[in-house]
Amino acid sequence: MSSSEEAMTNPSRRFLVLVVDDDDIITRYLQASLRSAGWATVVARNGLEALALQETERPDLVILDLMMPSLNGFEVCRLLRERTHTPIIVLSVCNEPCDKVKALRLGADDYLVKPFSLEELTARMSSVLRRVRAGVDAPIEPRKSLGNLSVDLATQTIHSMDSISSHLTPTEYALLEEFLDNPDKVLTHSRLLNRVWGSSHSHSKEYLHVFVNRLRGKIEPEPHNPRFIITVHGIGYLFRKEPVEADVQASPQAA
Repeated sequence: MSSSEEAMTNPSRRFLVLVVDDDDIITRYLQASLRSAGWATVVARNGLEALALQETERPDLVILDLMMPSLNGFEVCRLLRERTHTPIIVLSVCNEPCDKVKALRLGADDYLVKPFSLEELTARMSSVLRRVRAGVDAPIEPRKSLGNLSVDLATQTIHSMDSISSHLTPTEYALLEEFLDNPDKVLTHSRLLNRVWGSSHSHSKEYLHVFVNRLRGKIEPEPHNPRFIITVHGIGYLFRKEPVEADVQASPQAA
């Protein structure tokens, strides 16, 4: 059982947040504010400390700065995602779209720009952890098949016929679940963003683009020639439970 699952099933255990930032003012502010709001915290002031604390403390959530010496936040994000499925929220002064997309592609679940409000940060933290909770509370049922793949809803794992498996992060799972619940329908960008990330992200199409590509990388035999998740240009995406050729045009029901 992961640390997040333990916290979900044990009300007396507070969520543990790993704050990774080399700015003492920011870390002191976050520690005091989050603790007063009921969150437990541990601080890493560089990337190497962050990787070590992730192993020893097993945090439920990571808040990660990008601009750090030695090992920058992008590299920390990549290494954390290789080792764990713990949600990662980037908190950075970098406001360029390319930085946001890069962080999301490397495994971040959300991205917030400094200066920030504590209310928005905690709202995003709660939203990410709700996605974890959705996976914990998911009903145990047989695997769902996707062509030559199967989805184990209990473990949030994709299995292929050649025994290769890929674990889904909570956000990837929430997106796939939305697709599985609405096969053969066009799901608009705004609907998917609202359902997976919440109303505050209703215009954040870059999130959806990145996570669809991440999901395609785990379920599509040829991610650049998708057969399950079909792009409906200018509108959203269509999900086929049974694979189809990418160039097949359909007239599905919109949602």
